[in-house]
Amino acid sequence: MSESQVYTDYFFDEPVFDLHDGGYVPLEKADVPDQPLNIPAALQPDKVDGNDVYYTITAQEGETQILPGAKTKTWGYNASILGTTIVLKQGVHYHVHLVNKLPEVTTFHWHGLNVTGPIVDGGPHAPVYPGGSRDIDFTLDQPAQTDWIHPHPCPNTARQVWNGLAAAVVVTDDEEAKLPFPRNYGVDDIPVILQDRSYHDNQLDYKADYDMDGTLGKYALVNGTINGVFNVTTQRVRLRILNGSDRREWRLHFDDEHEFTQIASDGGTLPEPVKFTKLMLTCAERAEVIVDFGDKKPGDVVTLMTDDMPIMKFKIGEYQHEDVELPEHLTTIAAPEVTPGLPVTRTVMSGMDDKVRLDGKLFDMQRIDRKQKIGDTVLWDVVNTNDMDAGMIHPFHMHGCQFLVLSRNGKAPYPNEHGWKDTVGVNAGETVRIAVKFTKFGVYMYHCHILEHEDTGMMAQIEAYDPNVKHEYHLISMDEMNHPTK
Repeated sequence: MSESQVYTDYFFDEPVFDLHDGGYVPLEKADVPDQPLNIPAALQPDKVDGNDVYYTITAQEGETQILPGAKTKTWGYNASILGTTIVLKQGVHYHVHLVNKLPEVTTFHWHGLNVTGPIVDGGPHAPVYPGGSRDIDFTLDQPAQTDWIHPHPCPNTARQVWNGLAAAVVVTDDEEAKLPFPRNYGVDDIPVILQDRSYHDNQLDYKADYDMDGTLGKYALVNGTINGVFNVTTQRVRLRILNGSDRREWRLHFDDEHEFTQIASDGGTLPEPVKFTKLMLTCAERAEVIVDFGDKKPGDVVTLMTDDMPIMKFKIGEYQHEDVELPEHLTTIAAPEVTPGLPVTRTVMSGMDDKVRLDGKLFDMQRIDRKQKIGDTVLWDVVNTNDMDAGMIHPFHMHGCQFLVLSRNGKAPYPNEHGWKDTVGVNAGETVRIAVKFTKFGVYMYHCHILEHEDTGMMAQIEAYDPNVKHEYHLISMDEMNHPTK
């Protein structure tokens, strides 16, 4: 890769960073010794039969050693916290047995996957009740990317994620496999799931920490680890970074301002690699970056920071030097061909606290708010009407598709927003134009991904339809979802 610009800006509008919010909880240094970073194991299939792969994913209770002393009661997928990493490959047909061993109803939402909705997608219309299960199947037909699975039951999404439910989903394909990226999972290719939590006598108390504008914790966790250390044994390390927080924005940089290169966003490989010393992620955004430690020697320690707080360390060990250049062009993403004759869809995120609304309304599980024909490419203007002096960034997420960011207030998107995305942070007073195309039928959510805003009702539903095929949907009510015997 030739010499190119290195970006040293977080890009988002600083006056509306979360740290200016009246309810902001600053991160604190925990009195916890350095400890090995938790690297979730990869989920093993129950069975492989040709092109059919069978998985079981269980939402379960557990205990996790997070702080010294008593273990913390946590929830996870096939694990005590977060979950085993689910590896999927383009073109393979997956059969997934979803099991709920929690004491309450939950759902299994595949954030970022292009699958049918609302059942396979796992939104609030696909409940799995305590002691129950659900079977889904889908053929994966999207490029390599980093997604995640998390619960989506209304109005308890935020609390269930707070309890620990969030697992990485790694999608692979043959095209991305040809690129010179690190991909030895757990060695030079690792998930970095960013969250924040507070503890009360070592236990979670969501009600005590609750904030309607987004719950914040005082300790930073990476993969469920406080003060985690990753032992570097290769010159280059690929980090699959996920903002898995309910509310917190992460403004990432290394303590020595070490450069890193972003190679992928939510929906996969970027057209060109982008070099940074600073990277900001709003809730639910993902970024894959490669860090080259070739200028470091064994024994060196490099610390990943958010703002002025250290969140994890990279301890450099012995490694073999390599001379790998990333190509200047990684993949081709064609400019969207907008379907002619269709109006621009305008959706408005407004308010804060209990005044949050999407298009002036609160979510109704039995109301279809919009319809879009499968195969059409439609321009959407996503508007944040918050005040630029006292507002906040609202991360906008759509289920069932990946979109392209075309502009911010009529100007170019950020340098790392030229790839596919399913979540985009929208500054206060800003309009972000995106190109949206659905390829699967279904009813899907679109919403603010500050989880408390979603639970409060800052969410709507769109039906992706095929005029030649009629699909019937049973859209349950929130009461029916939470009380199935009524």
